Amino acid sequence: MTKAEIQLIKSLGDKRGRDAEGLFIAEGEKLIAEIRASHFRIRKIYALEGVFEGDDVEIVSEKEMQRISQLKSANNSLALVEIPRHRLDVDTLKGRLVLATDEVQNPGNMGTIIRLADWFGITDIICSKGSADCFNPKVVQATMGAILRVRVHYADLPPVLEHAAQLGMPVYGTFLEGENIYRAELADEGIIVMGNEGRGISQEVERTVSRKLFIPPYPADCRTSESLNVAMATGIICNEFRRRTSAD
Repeated sequence: MTKAEIQLIKSLGDKRGRDAEGLFIAEGEKLIAEIRASHFRIRKIYALEGVFEGDDVEIVSEKEMQRISQLKSANNSLALVEIPRHRLDVDTLKGRLVLATDEVQNPGNMGTIIRLADWFGITDIICSKGSADCFNPKVVQATMGAILRVRVHYADLPPVLEHAAQLGMPVYGTFLEGENIYRAELADEGIIVMGNEGRGISQEVERTVSRKLFIPPYPADCRTSESLNVAMATGIICNEFRRRTSAD
C-alpha cells in the first residue's frame, strides 16, 4: 500500500474527510459481502489473501490491515464505499412511521437505532445536524448492515417536523410528563422523536411535538434507574407501535 492510500483511509475516520472524499469505511467479510450485493457502490476493497476476489480487491498483509483498520482489533477486510445521497421529501413520508433523532451523539446509540429501524420496518430516519454521522465507522459497524436498507437524512429538525404536522402526521416524543405509552392511542403513521442522551428533546423540537409519551418503570411505585438508554427506549417504543398497529 502507498502512503497516500493509507492517509486517505485514515482521513475517512473523520466526518470532514468523508464529506470531502464522498466515501465511508466498512470492515469485515460479512458486511462487505452484503454491500457488494446491495445498491451501494464499492470503490475498493483491501483484504487478506483468500478473503475476496475481483478487480476492485487489493491484497494486503496483516500488518497493513492493522494500520488502516478503524477497529481495536483489525478485521480481515476493509472497503471504501461511496456515500449514497438520499433526498428528503417529507410529503412522501405521509402514511408511514418514521424515526427522528434530536442530537443523538453516541455512535453506538445511533448505530443501534438504525438497526432497530431496519428490524421494525422503518425505512427513513431524520436526524438533526448535530446527531452522530451515520457513516462514522463505529456507527456503520453497529448497524450490522442495516445502513444498507435504512435511509438516513440530516436536516434542520423543527421545520421538518412542522411540515409533517401540517400534513396531519402526529409527532411523538418521550417526556417524563407524557402519557403512558401502553395506554396511549398510537397511530400507524407519524414521526417518533428520540432525544439527546443527557438532555433529552430540545425546547425547539419539543414545540413541534403533538403527542408526548412516557415509558413507565415497573412497578410504578418502586425506585428505579433515572432514565433509559436512548437506543433501548427506541426499541421499546418501536415495538409498542408495531405490536399495537399490527394487531388493529
